[in-house]
Amino acid sequence: MCYRQTNQRTIFISETLRVRLLRMKLLQVLKYLDNRRLVHKEAINFCQSILRKKLVDWEAVYRFNLSQPIRGVDLVVTIGGDGTLLQASHFVDNSIPVLGVNSDPTQAKEVEEYSEEFDASRSTGFLCAATVKNFEQIIDDILESRVRPSEVSRMSVTLNSKQLSPYALNDVLIAHPCPATVSRFSFRTKKEEQSCSSLVHCRSSGLRVSTAAGSTAAMLSAGGFAMPILSKDLQYIVREPIAPGAYNSLMHGIVKPEELMDIAWYCKEGLIYIDGSHLVHSVQHGDIIELSSNAPTLKVFLPSHLIS
Repeated sequence: MCYRQTNQRTIFISETLRVRLLRMKLLQVLKYLDNRRLVHKEAINFCQSILRKKLVDWEAVYRFNLSQPIRGVDLVVTIGGDGTLLQASHFVDNSIPVLGVNSDPTQAKEVEEYSEEFDASRSTGFLCAATVKNFEQIIDDILESRVRPSEVSRMSVTLNSKQLSPYALNDVLIAHPCPATVSRFSFRTKKEEQSCSSLVHCRSSGLRVSTAAGSTAAMLSAGGFAMPILSKDLQYIVREPIAPGAYNSLMHGIVKPEELMDIAWYCKEGLIYIDGSHLVHSVQHGDIIELSSNAPTLKVFLPSHLIS
C-alpha cells in the first residue's frame, strides 16, 4: 500500500514538473512572438517619423486593406518583409517603384540559441533594400535621384486565353486541390505558335514555375536553382514526377523570354496558385494554361548585393 502511494506521488510530481517545463517553453515562445510584434511596430513608427521629416506627402495603408490598383504616387514603401512587398506588387504597375523595408530581420545568434526549442527565424527580406538602420539614407538617395530602381521580371498567366490577375512576381503552382491526389497534365514550350519542345505527359503532384525573384524561394527548396535577379527567364519543375521515363530530362528546365509554356490540364479539378496560397484560380479537365514572362516588370529598389 505504501509502495503504491509513493509510486503515485512520484508520478504526480513528475507530471507536474513536465507541465511546468512545457509552460516555461510556451511562455518563452509567446515572449519571442510578442517581441517580434513590438519590433515590427517600432519599425513602422520609426519609418513614419523619418517620412515626417521629409518634404513629401505620404499615406499609411494596412496591407490587407489594399483592394484597388495604386495610382498617383511616386513611390510605394512596404514595411514588413518579402510577403508584404509581394502583396503590394499585385497592385502596382511598372510605372511606380517599390522600396521594401525588412522590419524584423532574422538574427543568426538568436536562431542558434533557440534551435533546440523552436524556430526563431524572423522576417525574410530577400527583396528588401532597407531596414531601420539604413532607411533614412536610402530615402534620401531616392529623393535626390542618387539611386535607380531595377526592373524585375513578372509572369503572365492565361487560362483558356483569358488573362488572369495579378501578374506573378514569385511563382505559380498548378496542382490538384488534394495534395494526395495525382495531378495529370501535359506541357510544351512554344515560340510564335511553333513548338520548341516535345509534348511532355506528366503524372505528378503538380507543376511549379518561378520568375528569377521567386527562384530562391519554393523553387530552390524543390530542387531548382537560384537565378540572377534580373533574368527574364522562367524556371519550371515538375513536382514528384511518377515514372517519368524518357521525359526525365524534361522535368526541370527553363522557359526563355521569347517562349511561353503551354499546359493542358487533364484532372477533373485543379487550382492555380499565384504567389502563394491567397490568390487562387480553379481549372478543370481540358483547360489550357499559358505562362510567360511577357508581363509588365516591377520596379524595385533592390539590395546592393543582388545587383553588384
